[in-house]
Amino acid sequence: MNNILSEEVLNVTNFTTSRQLTLWKREDLQHPQLDDVAEEVPVALVYNGISHVVMMASPKDLTHFAMGFSLSEGIIDSPRDVFGMDIVPSCNGLEVQIELSSRRFMGLKERRRALAGRTGCGVCGVEQLNDIGKPVQPLPFTQTFNLANLDRALKHLNDFQPTGKLTGCTHAAAWVTSFGDLAGGHEDVGRHVALDKLLGRRAVEGECWHQGAVLVSSRASYEMVQKSAMCGVEILFAVSAATTLAVDVAERCNLTLVGFCKPGRATVYTHPQRLIDA
Repeated sequence: MNNILSEEVLNVTNFTTSRQLTLWKREDLQHPQLDDVAEEVPVALVYNGISHVVMMASPKDLTHFAMGFSLSEGIIDSPRDVFGMDIVPSCNGLEVQIELSSRRFMGLKERRRALAGRTGCGVCGVEQLNDIGKPVQPLPFTQTFNLANLDRALKHLNDFQPTGKLTGCTHAAAWVTSFGDLAGGHEDVGRHVALDKLLGRRAVEGECWHQGAVLVSSRASYEMVQKSAMCGVEILFAVSAATTLAVDVAERCNLTLVGFCKPGRATVYTHPQRLIDA
């Protein structure tokens, strides 16, 4: 298989993240106009030849998405468990073909066998209700963050949403260093996919992304908290609100969850001891 981050793999699809369509606006229904609309395509994650899940996503940074999803769903423990990836167009969308180590693939097959015949609940790859709020190893308390540095990060979050600026239709997830700089970020039509892309990139790039926090442009649902905690993220900032289940999961796994993040404003739901306001 190709190197998982090679330009050849990243460019093989020739997809764009938006395209112009003809539409009509309220103030002038008599005259059609061209405007940009975000692309949304089905993306299947295929492990060692077996399709595991299909997600709707923006057709960009899909190797990072596949890596982040694999980590945040507990399919792999580290990027070393992935031997390669290929992105293959299909008639209905895209496939990310992932080559797993034998050990991790056997674990995935056992997991699928245990779930065979059970009714799915359709929650972002979760295949049964008992998997919601599954136990996550409690996080250590190694990070601190000065909320004064959050304001600068918020001002630049949309720098990582070029498609969003054109279409108004994407979510963003970014890594904020402890100094308030944005080390990198990703956008997607799906908030969970944007987060998985970020988590995958963080895992691959390693040490330079260790100190800091995740900032998302969306609300904080339980999946966002659980995915972050599974990847060792101790602090999650969300521009919008958190749900009760997100708060419960964050409390149990020692994650600092902060919502309603705007310049000069933030609501801390759990574990405020990691935060400084000065």
